[in-house]
Formats: sequence, C-alpha cells, structure tokens
Amino acid sequence: MIHSFIFSDGKLVGRDLEVEALRLVRADKGLILWVDLDNPTDEETKSILEGVFQFHPLAIEDCVAPSDLPKIEDYEDYLFMVTHAVDFTRKEKFATTELDMFLGKDFFVTYHRHPLRSVTTLKDRAAKNTALAPRGPDRIAHTMLDLMIDNFAPVLDELRTELEELEDVMLRKSTSESFMQEMLHARSDFSKLRQIVRPQRDVIDRLARGDSKMIRNTLLPYYRDLRDNLVRFEDIANSYHERLMMAFDIYLNKAAFEANEGIKFLTALTAITIPVMVVGTWYGMNFEGMPELRSRFGYGGALGVVLFFTLLTYIYLKRRKWF
Repeated sequence: MIHSFIFSDGKLVGRDLEVEALRLVRADKGLILWVDLDNPTDEETKSILEGVFQFHPLAIEDCVAPSDLPKIEDYEDYLFMVTHAVDFTRKEKFATTELDMFLGKDFFVTYHRHPLRSVTTLKDRAAKNTALAPRGPDRIAHTMLDLMIDNFAPVLDELRTELEELEDVMLRKSTSESFMQEMLHARSDFSKLRQIVRPQRDVIDRLARGDSKMIRNTLLPYYRDLRDNLVRFEDIANSYHERLMMAFDIYLNKAAFEANEGIKFLTALTAITIPVMVVGTWYGMNFEGMPELRSRFGYGGALGVVLFFTLLTYIYLKRRKWF
C-alpha cells in the first residue's frame, strides 16, 4: 500500500496521491514529499522506487531484500538507511522489523513489510498536521528515528522483567525442566538486541557527525541526542546481558553442586556397606579350613564386627557432613 504526504512551509497540503501526481510533485522543488510503502506489491515498489524516484538498482535491491544488520549508504543526492524497530512480547519473544529509508533534499521514502508503531504514529501526526511542522525531510527522518528509538525503552523494561523472573526462579531450591530452555531463549533475545543496537548507533552517529549533506547543521544536535539515547540503551542492554551470563554461570554451578551432593550421598552409602561387603566376601569363600566356621560365636562375632565398623563409618561420614 502506498501512502503519501505533501508538505509546503510546514503544512500538509495533500496526501495519498496517485503515482502520476507524485511525479509532478517531485518536479516541484518547493514541496516536501513523504512516501510510505507499507507492505507494497512488486508493482507498487517498482513504480515508486524506480519510476518516481529513480533510485540506484543496488539501493533498491538492498531495500527489498531483508537485512539482518542496520546500515547506511551515501549516494550522490540521497541517503539510504536500513534500520530495525524492536518489539518484545511474552508470547512471541524478541522480534525486529526492518525499516528502510531514503532521505533526499526534498523527499523522504520509507519501506517496510510489517506494521510499525513509529510509522503509524508519524502518519497520524502528519494527517492531523500537529507536532510535526517538517521544514525539511531530515526533520521527518529525525522524528521517525526518535519514535522508533523510544520503543527500545519498553522492550528493555520487558527484558529486564523477564531477567528478574529468571533470577528468582534460579534461586529457588528446585527448578523446572524448562528453565534451561527459558535461559537460552533469554540469552538469544539479549544477543539479538545487542546485535541491533550497536550498528544502529553507528548509523545515527554518522548522521550526528554531519558527514552527510542531507542533514542540516541546525538538526545535528537532535541527531546527537538520538545517538546518546542509543548509547544509553546499549549500556543497559550490555549490563542486562552480563547479569544474564552471571545468572547462567550461577545456575550451572548450582546444578554441578547438586550433582556433587548426589554423588557424595551415593558414595557415603557405598562406604557404609564396605564392612558388610568385606566380611561377607571373606566368609562367603566357604573354605573348609576356616576355624571361625566351627566357632560357637562365629556368626555373632561376624555380625558384631560388621555393625561396629558400619556404625564407625557412619559417624565418620556424619562428621564430614556427607549426610
């Protein structure tokens, strides 16, 4: 689906135009055009990216093909950016949605396959003509990135809550069989988050330094603020990941300790039965020349020796706290 917004002097003057009308708007240098491609068909993609804007084939290819990492490419008269919005639900776990952007002097194009809260919010603001006042496409791009980065905060809160729950379960005396699987899922979620935040921070950092002519100097402080937010989120994500790794190590040590306790108990049982095994093995040979076999107190004596040494072994192991 193709959504379009046309601005003039910070005011919305048109929206959702036909493709032919968009070509005419492109020719008018006094207008600012934002086109959002929301899960478009191949025909819509081709008509906009190739027909209206004539983007480079490599940029179009990178836009259409899914990318795991954020990136930025500087072409002659526009910027191409690959960014990722993040989301987290207890049912679907950690998820990312790719958002591709083309930023020019008088246009801004967004492309995504799935609905995004940041895009929906910005479109609602543009439709109401409130809190936007885009005097340039770089301002629209900043607002889009700001909304997208703001969504990192609730995701981090959800991941922190899950981490705290895992830590509480880990400290219990017994854990469920699925606990290890939950730990591995959480580890995967944090790894994916760190994989997204760091490259995205590098993308924003490049814009904040003023390396691109598509970003006006007056907006550089705003982009630096976005970079600082991502740096903060990255630090938080790293600290959570370290906590998870520490919890993982504690869990493995706890499991090893419990296994050792079980081995100690079995070893203690084996040690207690040693007197019985020794005496029973000795007298089980049934040699004819063994004088104890003909003794009146042979059976009682053997039993007494077994009980004495068994009790002695038990007391020794008890003092060593093997029971």
